[in-house]
Amino acid sequence: MTGADPGGASHGTGAAGTGVGQVVAEDELAGAPDPAVDPAGWALAAERAVEAVASAEELRSLDPLLLGKRSQLTAARQRLGGLAPEERKAAGGELNRVRQQVEAAVERRRGELVAAERRARVEAERLDLTEPLAAARARSLGATSAACGAGVAVWRQGLVHLVQRTRDQLEDVFVGMGFTVADGPEVETDWYNFEALNMPPAHPARGMFDTFYLDVEPAESVVLRTHTSPVQIRVLQSGRLPVYAVMPGRCFRRETADARHFPVFHQVEGLVVDEGITFGDLAGTIETFTAAYFGPGISARLRPAFFPFTEPSAEFEITCTICHGAGCRTCSGTGWVELGGCGMVDPAVLQAVGVDPERYSGFAFGFGIDRCAQMRYGIPDMRAMFDNDVRVLRQA
Repeated sequence: MTGADPGGASHGTGAAGTGVGQVVAEDELAGAPDPAVDPAGWALAAERAVEAVASAEELRSLDPLLLGKRSQLTAARQRLGGLAPEERKAAGGELNRVRQQVEAAVERRRGELVAAERRARVEAERLDLTEPLAAARARSLGATSAACGAGVAVWRQGLVHLVQRTRDQLEDVFVGMGFTVADGPEVETDWYNFEALNMPPAHPARGMFDTFYLDVEPAESVVLRTHTSPVQIRVLQSGRLPVYAVMPGRCFRRETADARHFPVFHQVEGLVVDEGITFGDLAGTIETFTAAYFGPGISARLRPAFFPFTEPSAEFEITCTICHGAGCRTCSGTGWVELGGCGMVDPAVLQAVGVDPERYSGFAFGFGIDRCAQMRYGIPDMRAMFDNDVRVLRQA
């Protein structure tokens, strides 16, 4: 670029308090050739300066010296007016090219620095949930005095909540008996929760279920499911027969919390629909399950009962595992604890979902997972499982 003034803005080393990377970068620019005379040389020096900065903040501070109003590049562009038209066009094009080259280098370096700083911040803030607990913290969680006194870091393995553990165990037992596991929504329509189960509106049987209704229109049309029976309806609606399935899940009823009841509880139901199913098959299934889950020392019995979706119906009781049949507060002194209900599927339920009751028959049963956990692990009061006391987890 002959005829251009080799002058331009001058730049010294960084001010006090400037990072080392920025000082090196500013020194690179101070020794750079005039972009009006040697644009390629200036661009190379500018790229070295960009690589020298060590943080995104340093790069922001360097940006005015590279491309700002007081930069060498801007000064060179301002002198283009003194050139002949032909030289001005060529020189301007060359300055634009090196500007784009440096801008690309700045953006690339900014991306690298921001990513590095993000990785460093994540690493600094990382919480290792597998890290051993310090002695003081371990003492508060029940570590041994000897270990805490010696200042030894104590590691304690976490445990699955008793209800979830019981659900997993129940699923394993039933899968071993040949059942599949089905699931469904916790918010149901009135039809799935009641009507399809032989409980039309205003039917007295609905009084057995203290229901939570959602505030939607029309009124009392959507509920928090009071049992997992709606999943049985959905399974039958799929049209895949025969059915051998269990349906575990969470349910909701407006019950007063006591030693055996809680407004939010967990239930598992079973459904078998096939040709030639009898009440004897139901009784055999209950007996097999009791022995497999509770062990041979626990007995089961069926007592006549009423449920609108089964006929005949029965209540399923087991020996109280707290008092082993002697009578206690948990079993109300009877020696038996009701686990759930069961019975032969009412033909009206099969008809509601398009299954021919003349060809198919079946049985259903359901019981509380929380109650199973209570009996399996000898917990006198069900409320203890939901009081957030970690000692309950270590009980099993």
